[in-house]
Amino acid sequence: MPVIKPISDLRNYTEVTRDVSYGNRVYLTKNGHGDITMIDMQELDDIEKELALYKFKYEMAIAEQSIKTEGTVSEDELAKELGVKL
Repeated sequence: MPVIKPISDLRNYTEVTRDVSYGNRVYLTKNGHGDITMIDMQELDDIEKELALYKFKYEMAIAEQSIKTEGTVSEDELAKELGVKL
């Protein structure tokens, strides 16, 4: 069950942070509308790692599709395009 509190409860910061734990966020409202979410730092790190993994998988899928539709270039063509000698 989500913990929803008015932002004014932050006057007693320690009390609000006691409700924050991994998987248990505290949602703070301002004038009855969602404004801020407090989240456990380990949970945030895990979410960011998962997001980075999804982004990587997405970019890999795009690259694989590009290879299928456009093909690849040879090593010599790449060296020439980059202006390097092999």
